Amino acid sequence: MPTISQWRLRAAFAERLSGMYGREVPAYTTLVDVSREVNEDVLRARGADAERLGSIGRVTAERHGAIRVGTPGELAQVARIFGALGMHPVGFYDLREAAASAVPVVSTAFRPVDEEELARNPFRVFTSLLTPADPRFFDPDLRSRLETFLAGRELFPPELPLLADRAAAEGGLPADEAERFLRLAVRAFELSAEPVDRAWYRTLERVSAVAADIGGVRSTHINHLTPRVLDIDELYRRMTERGIEMIDTVQGPPAWKGPDVLLRQTSFRALAEPRAMRTEDGGVVAGALRVRFGEVEARGIALTRTGRARYDDLLDRVDEQAAQHPAAARDDLARALWERHMPGTERELAAQGLAYFTYRVADGRPRDGTAPPSGVAELVRQGWLVAEPVVYEDFLPRSAAGIFQSNLSGEGTRDNGRQGTRYDADWLSGAVGREVLDPFALYERQQNRSLAHVARSLGLTGPPR
Repeated sequence: MPTISQWRLRAAFAERLSGMYGREVPAYTTLVDVSREVNEDVLRARGADAERLGSIGRVTAERHGAIRVGTPGELAQVARIFGALGMHPVGFYDLREAAASAVPVVSTAFRPVDEEELARNPFRVFTSLLTPADPRFFDPDLRSRLETFLAGRELFPPELPLLADRAAAEGGLPADEAERFLRLAVRAFELSAEPVDRAWYRTLERVSAVAADIGGVRSTHINHLTPRVLDIDELYRRMTERGIEMIDTVQGPPAWKGPDVLLRQTSFRALAEPRAMRTEDGGVVAGALRVRFGEVEARGIALTRTGRARYDDLLDRVDEQAAQHPAAARDDLARALWERHMPGTERELAAQGLAYFTYRVADGRPRDGTAPPSGVAELVRQGWLVAEPVVYEDFLPRSAAGIFQSNLSGEGTRDNGRQGTRYDADWLSGAVGREVLDPFALYERQQNRSLAHVARSLGLTGPPR
C-alpha cells in the first residue's frame, strides 16, 4: 500500500480544514474567493514581479490557521498532531504584553522549517495557550475552578496522537491510515454542537473573551483561517464593497512605495454564530457566540534582528505621534516615518543588514578573469550574485493581539497592580515537549547556506560577508 508522505498529509489537512471552515463560516469562502481574484489581477498587472515572494501556486494554496488550548498537556498533544505533518513549533509570542485588553495567552506557531517543505506547502497554525496562573487575570478561586474544568476534558481521541506519532516516526502513513488520521484531525477542530454552560462561559468572559473561548467549552476549534493575498489593501476594499464588515485597520507595516517586509494582516469581524446554551436549571436554549472570524495576510521579506528592532522602534514612534496628533490618520503618520527611516529598495535592506536574502551566482557574472570581491554587497553590485528575498514565515505579537482585540466582545478585566507570571520560550519548550525554534536562527541558517554554496561555486576561501 502506498505511503502518504508528511508534506502531502499537510497539504491535504490544510485543504480539508479550509473546506470545513468554509462550510461553518461562509464569509470565509467569500474571503478566499476575493483573495484569489485579487491575486489573479495582481499577477496580470505585475507579471513575474508579483511572484517575487513566492509562486502564485504557493500563494494561492497558502493558509495559516489559529487554534487555542488550555493546558500544557493539550499543547503537547497538538505538537504531536502537527509533528505528523512535518510542522515544528517556531517562535514565542506573549500576547498578554502585546494587547491593551485582556488576552491571557502565550503562543507559538507550528510550521515547516526546511526550504523545500515550505515551497511544497507552507501551512502554519498559530497556537495559543491559556495562562491561568497569571494573577492579573485569574484570582486563586477562578484559577482553581478553571484548571479543574480543563483537567476534566479530552480534546482529541486517543487514536489521533498515536497515528500522529507513527506518521512522524515513519515519514508518513499508509493510505488507509492517512485517511483515518485526516478525518480524525479535521473533526477535532470542528465547532462542537455540545451545549455550552452559559453561566461558566459568562464568568470567564468577564475576564476575557479569549479565556472563555478556550476554557468555557469542552472542545477546541479553528478560531480563524487565513489565505494569503498579494494586495491586502485592494482585498480590504473589495470585501467592504461586498458588504462584509472588516476590522478598522490593516495590522503591521503601512502600505508604502518601498519593499514589503514582515507581515500585514486584517480580518472580517467575528460573526455571531448560533450555539446551544445550557442554563442554570439544566435546560438548553438557543444562544450565540461571537469568537470566530476570517483573517487574510500579505507576506513580505524577513527582517534580521537589527531590522526587526528598527521596525519595533518605528511602531513606537507611530504611537507617540498618534498621541500627539490625534486628528492625523495613523497610516499617514506611519508611511511618513517608514519613508524617512526604512530603506526604499531591497538592495539597501541587504546592504544595511536589515533583511534576510539568499544568494546565487548570476548567469551573467564577469568572466574576464578578474577575481570576485570579498563582500556580499559588492558581489551583488558588480553582477556576481543575485539576491533573492527570504519570505517572512512567522507572526508579529502586536499584530496578532490587534486582530484578537478587534474581534473581542469586550475589553475584559486585568489587574495591572499584580505581577504577571513569567513565561518564555524555554518554559514553552518544556510545556510543548520539544524545542521552540528561534525564527531568526532559521532565516540566518537559510541565508548562510546560500552563501556557503556561492563560495564553493566562485572558489572563494570562505563565505562572503
